[in-house]
Amino acid sequence: MSDEPHRSTEIDDLLKSMAPDDPAYPPPGTSGGFSGAGANGGVAAGMVDGDTDFMEFTDEELDDEADARTPAKRKHGNLLTEWMIVIAVAVTAALLVRAFVLQQFAVQGSSMYSTLHDGDRVLVNKLSYRMHDPRRGDVVVLKTIEALGDERDLIKRVVGLPGETLEYTGCVLYIDGRELVEPYLDPAVLTGGCGESQEPITIPEGFVFVMGDNRGGSKDSRALDPIAYSDLIGRAFVVIWPFGDWQWL
Repeated sequence: MSDEPHRSTEIDDLLKSMAPDDPAYPPPGTSGGFSGAGANGGVAAGMVDGDTDFMEFTDEELDDEADARTPAKRKHGNLLTEWMIVIAVAVTAALLVRAFVLQQFAVQGSSMYSTLHDGDRVLVNKLSYRMHDPRRGDVVVLKTIEALGDERDLIKRVVGLPGETLEYTGCVLYIDGRELVEPYLDPAVLTGGCGESQEPITIPEGFVFVMGDNRGGSKDSRALDPIAYSDLIGRAFVVIWPFGDWQWL
């Protein structure tokens, strides 16, 4: 081993600059240059003693940093796209509901007075007769009847069912020879006239006999014959406007 004094190397200078306030730095045995494992070990030890830290980042932190740099324009564009999707879905859902489930109809005329008034708005369940057959007493909306020369949808009440024999005379409705009690009729309206009579008629399968509650002012099955199930748009079940006329049907 040489007795010559140790000469400072670039590595020694580097280590000293990393801890200039430590008079004992670099530690003994770490200044001998890069001569084998000892030298490498000295550098590693010096770096540890010098409190040199290496920062590590997780994937989440890197993602957060990237998000923080996302341009505001891109965020605004994404928000606009989301709202456009929401609106499109809402409009599509509303159209589907109107086409297949529920629809609002306006009452025109006085044929259903005093149950319904001119201008009343009702909700019609269009699924009712996909789930079950029409029932006596149902208030129904009919498709346009060409024989009337009228483009309006009609609203009437089901009074006769398939297979029944119906007769109407003297303001009294008979089903299979027995008088039908009709609590929905307004006696004050009936005094104004009973309208046309109906000779006994047997209602075919798949058809119903409909009449207006204002018997003296209604064009119904007495003039149009029984109505096919396929001509029933649906069942009106509630008056929603005006609020003063609100009622279940």
